[in-house]
Amino acid sequence: MKFREVTKRAFSVSLASLALSAAVSFRAAAQVTGRPITIVVPYSPGTGIDILARSIAAELSQRFGQPAVVDNRTGASGNIGTGLAARAAPDGNTLLVIAKTFIVNPSLFNSVPYDPIKSFEPIIKLATGTIVLAVHPSVPANDVREFVAFVKSQPPGVVNYGSAGFATPHHLSMELFKQAAGVNLTHIPYKGTSGVMTDLIGNHVSAMFIPTHVALPFMRDKKIRVLGIAGGERTNAMPDVPTLAEQGLGDVDNDLWFGLLAPAGTPQDVIQRYNMAINEIIQTKEMIASLAKQGLVVSGGGPDVLRDLIVKDRAKWAKVIADAGIKAE
Repeated sequence: MKFREVTKRAFSVSLASLALSAAVSFRAAAQVTGRPITIVVPYSPGTGIDILARSIAAELSQRFGQPAVVDNRTGASGNIGTGLAARAAPDGNTLLVIAKTFIVNPSLFNSVPYDPIKSFEPIIKLATGTIVLAVHPSVPANDVREFVAFVKSQPPGVVNYGSAGFATPHHLSMELFKQAAGVNLTHIPYKGTSGVMTDLIGNHVSAMFIPTHVALPFMRDKKIRVLGIAGGERTNAMPDVPTLAEQGLGDVDNDLWFGLLAPAGTPQDVIQRYNMAINEIIQTKEMIASLAKQGLVVSGGGPDVLRDLIVKDRAKWAKVIADAGIKAE
């Protein structure tokens, strides 16, 4: 009897040891390199893209059992940090989180320290956000058709619009709109969203493109009027607001998006392991809630989803910028 008890106890201990060993082995196998992972963020701490990167870094560290840190390398509209990541060793230790400026900058600057297609390996499209066309309530327009008619009824350039800055998504969205609608509005760039929102509410600018989650409370308070969604589909935040395409403007989709890249030449097995892990991370309730606070929804999918998006948007915005004659100031 005692022998059986001892044997049973020993067997249980043995099973526990095996389970622990398997868990440790699994975590070791899950490690990408065994060395710290650095996620380069080419923007300032505290920005939306920085918050997103830090959330992912924390989850990667826990899942892979190795340190994952964020390195903010700001300057030159994101070009400094992006160039740094492009030159990093393709060993899986360095990643880059990007926004749409990544594919826009090569068309704005005479030279940038990277090629958006050749310098990196796509890992995953992280999240998507929408922007909307909003006007001051005094503007005599309840939809896009009426707004276009109003602008065309005025002398060229009399109607103005604001943006959060030169070559920002707000600015480029209106340039795309102007080309699609055949209208002429005067651009008034600001330094950030808060200033231009204040002046839109105060009727110092007539219109602007703005992220959905920023526009929503002002729309509810009837301080601005939202005319259309500049994305491929309607948003749950404003289900009654139609897209610009629904209102006859053709290909004016301009979703905001964020992605994760590795330097060109990073082994594909490393890319796939990151892709699998981050697909799981961004589908957690915590991550979904965190993104929602920034007006974003999770994306995910394979590396090809991001690769195709980069190629498509690179060509699209190069044409918009060239046709508008925009260059970095």
